Order: sequence, then C-alpha cells, then structure tokens
Amino acid sequence: MASAPQQGLPLFYNQIEPLSSQVHGDYRARTFDKASFLVDQHAVPVTVEEFPMVQRFMPIVFSVGDEPVPLALMGLNEGVNVFFDSEGTLTEPNFYVPAYVRRYPYLLARLRPDSDELSLCFDPTSNVIGAFEDGEPLFDNGQPSELTKNILQFNESFEQAGARTGAFMKDLKDLGLLIDGEVSIQPDGAEQPFIYRGFLMVDEAKLNELRGDQLRKITQNGMLPLIYAHLFSLALMRDIFGRQMRLGKVPQPQPQLV
Repeated sequence: MASAPQQGLPLFYNQIEPLSSQVHGDYRARTFDKASFLVDQHAVPVTVEEFPMVQRFMPIVFSVGDEPVPLALMGLNEGVNVFFDSEGTLTEPNFYVPAYVRRYPYLLARLRPDSDELSLCFDPTSNVIGAFEDGEPLFDNGQPSELTKNILQFNESFEQAGARTGAFMKDLKDLGLLIDGEVSIQPDGAEQPFIYRGFLMVDEAKLNELRGDQLRKITQNGMLPLIYAHLFSLALMRDIFGRQMRLGKVPQPQPQLV
C-alpha cells in the first residue's frame, strides 16, 4: 500500500519548507510535463469528490491500518505504474490525474504542533520552484502573485476535501462495511492465478444487510453513490493487470500486496 516517506513526510515529499516572501521573494515556479516522483508509485491517495472521475480509469481501494484512506491504483504491484513511463510522462491522452498528484510540490502544513494554523509550503527538492530566470513569479512586490493565490486556493480546497474524506471513512468503519480485500486473476495459459491482497474494500453483503435507518443515512448524506463508485471500479483490476502484462511487469503468480 501507499506509505509515507521517512521522517513522517507525506508521500512524494522529501523536504517541506514554508513559502515566504522574505526568503523566496525572487522565486519562480516552472511548469513541468514529467512527474518523475510517480514512476515507481502504484497507489495514490484520492478524495471522495474524485471517486466519480477516478472510477473511470483506476480501481479505488482502501489502505489497511487503523486509519484507512482511499487509494487509486496505478498498478497492482509495488513499483509498477502503468500510466506513466520510466521518465514520468503520462502515456494516456485521456486520463484523470488525482489532485494529490497535481498539488505537488505544494501543500498546507501545520508548522507548530500547538497551533491549528496551516501554512503554504513546498518541497525544495522538486526542481520546480527556485530563483530561476524562467517560470512565473510567486511574489509581486512582496505580495503573493496571482499564481500563488491560485495555488493556495487549490490546496485549501484539497484540505477541505480531505476532511470530508475522513468523515466518509469514519462512517464506513462505524457501519462495519470494510473487509479485507482479495482479487484472483487467472490469465489464459497460466497454471496458477495471480492473487492480490493487502487492501480493504466494501463488503457488498454487509451493505445489503444495512438497517433501513442506516441505508437512509448513507443515501441522504451522499455516501451510497461513492460506495458504488468504489465497487464498480474494482472491475478495473483486471484492466490494470492486462496493462502490466503488456508491459512485461507481472511477477510470478503468488500472493501480492497491492
């Protein structure tokens, strides 16, 4: 499953530095068409708002652990991404890139544990932000540029979506709908099936057994279509597997952690 890098930093981030007009007043931001940080990444966090779009292209599963999060699978095995090539170039002309990917190298972070205030930060190792001659300025006469304002707005929206996603996950757990997932894929000519485990999914049997008041609640609060988006997306497991086979990135048949 997707896991955070060392030192407790979020996935993809090597360092975090608060963006400051005093320190970074002459910094510019470059656009980039290659996401090298995605090359070996097979699972990316997504928010509930993204389920309708994500389920068209990738399976949506949930991570294991005490605080599971929704994940979009770009591959079924560690180190395999079937949508980005070895240089980090997107190979699909029609594809939905999750917001978690699009926000990099920026994020909102709590700089002091005794404060709830979030500050706009960035990863200085990304080679996207710096004192470059090219790119768009992040500050204009000591004030945030239009670009920086848009970046801040995007990250604020992402945090709000993250809070709604957390509430959705809590409701799934409280209703007891999450179970250990397992997918078995038997390719033509293979002696043994490929079995994928190590993720959580919604149990359709338990979903169908919900009491009337519980079903009414998840219908009224919008959870039900999100649950079905997740369940429908699981059919794409075999599509991702087929892509891996065509790329020659399928290991020997044995239990794998998604």
